Amino acid sequence: MAKNFRPSSRESQILSKIESSREREKQQMIYQLKEKSENLSNSISMKLIEKDLIETNNKNGLQKQIQACLEDLSKADDFDIDYKIAPIRSIVSNPNFVSLYLTAFIIEDLINHRDIIDIYGDDADIYNCVHKEVKKHLL
Repeated sequence: MAKNFRPSSRESQILSKIESSREREKQQMIYQLKEKSENLSNSISMKLIEKDLIETNNKNGLQKQIQACLEDLSKADDFDIDYKIAPIRSIVSNPNFVSLYLTAFIIEDLINHRDIIDIYGDDADIYNCVHKEVKKHLL
């Protein structure tokens, strides 16, 4: 017979506080994302090109695609976000959901865009490049 685990009220309160603080942090990042999407998309697109992770024939087209992705993220619900990042969730330990969402977009969707010639590097390289820029603007 399986043992039922019933956390004490103190443990429940601690777990609830941790969960609510994570949710609050996530909501703050989404709010900041709405205000800073243009600067962030410009910064990310420049770094991806500088580090030779993306080869494109139109830098402005790349920036517009990333900005559209950020706007979609700011309007997405939790299920859509989790669905998008599920295949690459284990790229790094303790990942940032904005960086993961953008990385998934670059790997899965952006590669098929007409302005993109090719995408180089592995998933972790792209994530790290994107995450450095997200940390500068949102964290």
